[in-house]
Amino acid sequence: MAVERSAIVTDVEPTATRVMYTEVRGHTGYLWLDRAERSNAMGTEVFEQLPDRVSELDSDPEVRVIVIGSTSRHFSTGLDLMEMERLLRGTPAEGLTLDLDMIKDLQDSIGSLAACKKPVIAAVSGYCIGGGVDLIACADVRLCSADATFSVRETRLAMIADLGSLQRLPAIMTRGHFSELALTGRDVSATTAHEIGLVSHVYRDKVDLYNNAAALASEIGANSPTATQGVKESLKNHYDKEIAGELDFVAGLNLLQLRSPDLIEAVAAHLEKRKPNFRGD
Repeated sequence: MAVERSAIVTDVEPTATRVMYTEVRGHTGYLWLDRAERSNAMGTEVFEQLPDRVSELDSDPEVRVIVIGSTSRHFSTGLDLMEMERLLRGTPAEGLTLDLDMIKDLQDSIGSLAACKKPVIAAVSGYCIGGGVDLIACADVRLCSADATFSVRETRLAMIADLGSLQRLPAIMTRGHFSELALTGRDVSATTAHEIGLVSHVYRDKVDLYNNAAALASEIGANSPTATQGVKESLKNHYDKEIAGELDFVAGLNLLQLRSPDLIEAVAAHLEKRKPNFRGD
């Protein structure tokens, strides 16, 4: 039976600090990104809250499947560049500094979704950029609506994607397709994302997407939870053996890049809505 949007998304008054929340319906746990005023840009509070919200659902004995989606138009526009700009100016937001520990903390936050024992379905609408792609790369199944746009955007911002896309997506799509995405930083449509294997299905609109995400979660949830979790653990053992070491490697690479003049230029150009002038210094 179809599930109407109002039956999935609970109307909860937004607060200044809540950027996501969870709810449970039957055997399905929902993790809703809920920072509409910033199009779910991923700032300090997002990274701080994500592991706790994932743990809530992962530890709930009633939850057998997790769906991650957005209460607003866009899934996520990626790293909060306004916060990044403050870091580059030397005025850290919430005590963050650009160092290796910071990168590892962000990796661990995103990785909490990959470490979840229960199957995860990502339901993507609107923009899914940069860190948003890192997040859905941790899911077991990715679905989207026809208006979805995906981008491994970091190279256009003079950064190296260091939160898991470079490590997880080559097991999801072909190396050539992924290399093209990561090297160009271009936007790709829902149709292209389906053709290259980034998503399994494309649905008409956001309501249709959520209906089908709910239906898929119910289908998985009707199976033995020990069996489905065993399948997930076996797949992780096959595909993810080297990820921890690879994340350490890319963290070191990007730490050098985060101190480059090109990054300062990229963030300034983005905020000023102009094309960057990269020098390669």
